[in-house]
Amino acid sequence: MNEVSSLTSRGSPLGNPQDRPSTAQAVRTMFAAVAPRYDLANHVLSFGRDIAWRKATARALRETLARPGSLAVDVCCGTGDLALALLHHSAGKVVGTDFCRPMLERARTKGRRQRGGLLLLEGDTLALPFRDDSLDVVSVAFGFRNLARYAEGLREMRRVLKRGGSLAILEFSTVRWPLFGPLFRFYFHHILPRVGTWISGIPGPYQYLPDSVSRFPDQEELADALREAGFANVRYRNFTGGVAALHLAEKA
Repeated sequence: MNEVSSLTSRGSPLGNPQDRPSTAQAVRTMFAAVAPRYDLANHVLSFGRDIAWRKATARALRETLARPGSLAVDVCCGTGDLALALLHHSAGKVVGTDFCRPMLERARTKGRRQRGGLLLLEGDTLALPFRDDSLDVVSVAFGFRNLARYAEGLREMRRVLKRGGSLAILEFSTVRWPLFGPLFRFYFHHILPRVGTWISGIPGPYQYLPDSVSRFPDQEELADALREAGFANVRYRNFTGGVAALHLAEKA
């Protein structure tokens, strides 16, 4: 059994502390495998809504991004779509970090086409290569649920943010629309994995997606986790009835 398949078969990627290295390697291997068609799969499977969700996330951060000399870091940046959206509003610098090199290579290719440039670093979100209290913005889109330890990830993001700095987490969540919910869940669990496998040519990752989302905290639970981690002014906004949710918070 390969690492991608074993990740989906053994359940939650959270595991125990001693499982963190194997979990990280399995997630890295999975995303490296789907990197060549990752953007296409995202856009097709979300009917293009993922593009709008990322743009809305960048707009929600534009006041902080517009400060002269601001420094924003998009963690788990993947192929760089959110980081590039942030760059559109930034009066400072935007850095993307990810621990999957094939994803970063695709982000680098897209970043060359943008004025101002996108800085990219290979790094682990649970051990960010930034000083304490050094960043104005930390963002993550559809990568937070892949962390081996959510609480540890929040602590690390809080560590690197300046006081008053902004955190944005865009992630799949719990659908709140009564009639739409059952239809979406059927699509998400039965149709999406098959279409994702057909597009990517890789079995496993697109079964992992609904499995990981089903174990992810819902909107209120994630908001509570942010408060427990020491963040203030915590709020969230649902997209498409809760298919995705944007959580915003500030370092107190």
